[in-house]
Amino acid sequence: MRASRTILSRGDYEMDPKEIRDNSPHPSPVEPRELKLESRFRFRCHEGIACFNACCRNIDISLTPYDILRLKRRLAMSSKEFVARYTVPFEMDADGMPGVKMLTKPGTSECAFLGEEGCTVYEDRPVACRYYALGSMAVRKKDSAEVQDIYFVVRESHCLGHDEARAQSVAEYRKSQGIEPYDDMNREWRDIVLKKRSSGPTVGKPSVRSLQLFDMCSYDMDSFREFIASEGFRNMFDLSAEERQRLAKDEDALLRFSMRFLKQVLFGEITIPLKDGAREERIDRRKALWEQRRTEAISRHR
Repeated sequence: MRASRTILSRGDYEMDPKEIRDNSPHPSPVEPRELKLESRFRFRCHEGIACFNACCRNIDISLTPYDILRLKRRLAMSSKEFVARYTVPFEMDADGMPGVKMLTKPGTSECAFLGEEGCTVYEDRPVACRYYALGSMAVRKKDSAEVQDIYFVVRESHCLGHDEARAQSVAEYRKSQGIEPYDDMNREWRDIVLKKRSSGPTVGKPSVRSLQLFDMCSYDMDSFREFIASEGFRNMFDLSAEERQRLAKDEDALLRFSMRFLKQVLFGEITIPLKDGAREERIDRRKALWEQRRTEAISRHR
């Protein structure tokens, strides 16, 4: 079994937990009952339970942008350093949308941050760890622009927490595990991923450049900070000095801004103002560059 938060979505219709279970090629730990925020379930994890940390020894955890921000700050690393040292890349869809997963200890499926007494980064643990043993799913029903969150219980054979007496609502559990700020910070990113999946051929295959931008805006806030401080960005986008200063100092604000930038680049949702004439000037520069390359190619051929 995998001790990870289940994040599934379908673009054109809702896929419920029962469908996940029935269509899985292997026995699924997902219970078929859909939960709302007010729904109650029974679960408690604590140091005295016999299975304590068992879920950390068999992980498959996809990391979100805010996960990386919290962890790299805790470890006093740059985003690039953290991703290189503690993650492995994977493709989130057939078009190669980049994702990252938590690294495991060499030759095992055990979390790299599991120590003798438990999680060594507990206060800044990823949202997948915070949700367990709940799963969540972001769905956009057909012909609806609204993204809805649904929840369900993930009951794995090794986990004894389901036998504990404590019962709580989904909302109470999310609050007790510190999930709310994570979901708030990751919501725009999640919506971008969901929109990309649901749009499919209508937006076309993403370019290499757009995938690179998605990777930087999602997983490398240090490089994104340098990017928006560049001359090219300053000449294109009309940001006040106060806004630039805030983005230079506040990484949470920078992450939110990076999602606005991604939506503008990927879907044309204009929320960052452009300077007058900047777009036309950029097009002219590109035309001149392409003409120069064309002339050089012809010259080499001759």
